[in-house]
Formats: sequence, structure tokens, C-alpha cells
Amino acid sequence: MSYVPVRKNTNRMLELVEEGMLDKDQVILACLSYMTDSEVKQMAELNEFFLDEEEEAEEADEEADED
Repeated sequence: MSYVPVRKNTNRMLELVEEGMLDKDQVILACLSYMTDSEVKQMAELNEFFLDEEEEAEEADEEADED
């Protein structure tokens, strides 16, 4: 897979993971450990990894209704 050459170091890391030279879980842990909690939150929200509080409340209500 070819990546945009502007992000040379990012592309190298991705290539090393794809080639099996680096373990993806190890890279994820290293990145999250390096980032501040604020940066992790911002990245997670940007990528919609975290549900909004309203969505979480709705899911909890739906689960309670099922019981």
C-alpha cells in the first residue's frame, strides 16, 4: 500500500506494521501513552470513537427497557 509522501514518518510506521515488523497493539499503546489525555479525547471524538453522552444515555435507556 502506498501512502502520501508528505507524512514520511507516519508512512514508515504504517509500512512497518503492515510488513509485520511492528506489532499494531504495541504501536497503539505507544501512541496513546505518548499523547496527552486531551489529545486522545480530541482524536477519539474526531474519529467518532466515543459516543456522545446523549447517545450513551439513550443506549442505557434502551437496555433498561429490554430488561
